[in-house]
Amino acid sequence: MMKETVLVTGSSRGIGRAVALKFASCGYRIVINCARSTDRLEEVKKEVEALGAECLAVQADVGNSNDCQRLFKEIESRFGHVDVLVNNAGISIIGLLQDLSFEDWNRILSANLSSVFHCTKLAIPGMIHNHSGKIINISSVWGVCGASCEAAYSATKGGVNGLTMALAKELAPSGIQVNAIACGAIDTEMNGFLSEEEHEMLLDEIPAGRMGKPEEVADLVLKLVEAPDYLTGQVIKMDGGWI
Repeated sequence: MMKETVLVTGSSRGIGRAVALKFASCGYRIVINCARSTDRLEEVKKEVEALGAECLAVQADVGNSNDCQRLFKEIESRFGHVDVLVNNAGISIIGLLQDLSFEDWNRILSANLSSVFHCTKLAIPGMIHNHSGKIINISSVWGVCGASCEAAYSATKGGVNGLTMALAKELAPSGIQVNAIACGAIDTEMNGFLSEEEHEMLLDEIPAGRMGKPEEVADLVLKLVEAPDYLTGQVIKMDGGWI
């Protein structure tokens, strides 16, 4: 069998890195990406290659349509089309909505939602041509129920969830599945702003009594890719029973 190609956006750290390494260990060809952390991206590339997988690392802001088109041209030149797209890139901004600047609103919208549109739009033609493909969007439980002081983040993730469900209906006739994972509290740098007291209070709220691990999210991403084709249009919460 020909090796399939997986693109993982925002893969210089955290969940994206864990997903890239998981797929590398399963024999996929890996495309990793980040907007700025090129040193970290090169470290992940070495980790992927150490697992015996081919790897293409591309610095590009997937929230920018021109950067995204350049990314896909490099993928086409090296590997051809994308078989599996994992839309993971994203940022978080904490604070009251009334204090959020117009610039930060556009920045989080670009990073969290427009990036999903850009990559998905460019991945779809190749998937339709092959009548197969998997798109996994990394979302958040705040896209399901909303979070105080994270209104903008919640709005973008709610948009990702809605896009997931709608696009699944569009693409199912073409043999393409679209699903999302609504993550709860995952132990990544994005949650590094929490004080020790806040961290303990958060754990008290989670029935599982702990944060999730990036590797656990990566395991679920792989399971969704390997799941029957009839599983599509789902937003699956992975939050330890929290929400």
